Amino acid sequence: MMKQILQCTAVALTVGMASGAMAQGPATDYPGSKPVRMVVPFPPGGGTDILSRIIAQKLNEQNHWTVVADNRAGAGGTIGISEVAKAQPTGYDIVMGQKDNVVLGYYLYKGLPWNPAKDLTPIAHIAYSPVIIATAENSKYKTLSDVIAAAKADPGKITYGSPGNGTSIHIAGVLFEKAAGVKLTHVPYKGSNPALLDTLSGNVDLLVSSVPSAIGQIKAGKLRPLAVTSAKRSTSLPDVPTVAELGMKGFDVSTWYGLFGPKNLPTPIVSKLNTEVNKLLGMKEVQDAILAQGAEPQAMSSSDFDKFFHKDFQDAKAIVEASGATIQ
Repeated sequence: MMKQILQCTAVALTVGMASGAMAQGPATDYPGSKPVRMVVPFPPGGGTDILSRIIAQKLNEQNHWTVVADNRAGAGGTIGISEVAKAQPTGYDIVMGQKDNVVLGYYLYKGLPWNPAKDLTPIAHIAYSPVIIATAENSKYKTLSDVIAAAKADPGKITYGSPGNGTSIHIAGVLFEKAAGVKLTHVPYKGSNPALLDTLSGNVDLLVSSVPSAIGQIKAGKLRPLAVTSAKRSTSLPDVPTVAELGMKGFDVSTWYGLFGPKNLPTPIVSKLNTEVNKLLGMKEVQDAILAQGAEPQAMSSSDFDKFFHKDFQDAKAIVEASGATIQ
């Protein structure tokens, strides 16, 4: 009898320990010594890439983790999202998504093998950013009014570069054309940096970009900012007027950045990543680094980010339809 009792006790302890390990494992052990791949869906040098590397570097420094930024550009950022959407929900494949590819891309690219509302897990909101309209410092266009006047005089002649078809930047450009009553010619690139370089060289007249992607050349005096598209001025560029201030009342277009994982990502892993990212966003040095790139840091709980993301996804369909933007 005593032998049976001891055997039952041993089994119960084993089951209890196994259950505890299962409950605590993902939160306690993650990520351990295994590297975490943070997919960056755009080329090096753009706003998404810069913010990704700020977060990855600080996660490594503060937690002794190994988070590796992995650039997977193409198709307006949807290729990188696709890689993570089909990954196993282990927490070792995450992606720095944004309004462009996670939300707008779904309505613009036909036949995507994933639905963001069903196939991704929102982890942590990082920052938001206005879109900026700029031109080379040696351009003949000194103000946004100059651009509008020239575009009305010669519809379609003025060109603007963007990070690609279907991005929020492209949408901002289309909505600006509608609000200003002008016709511009859109030139899509595979990321912000190629569009920026062609603007500086004069191959396109204007750059429509996220502030993080353009602010370095603005501060260097090589790029002239004409306006930002958000409702209020950028903290990083307080002297640059908004499009609304220049006569298009109510104009408000911005983008946001956030971390996502595959669907069914365990809640303990989501919570751990969200907690550690929010700690970083509370650090002055991280806030300053993000602000220096022209973005505005903004922490959210994972549940708040989930609600924010799903509402934006639902609202995006009408925005895309109103813009008239299409993927060629």
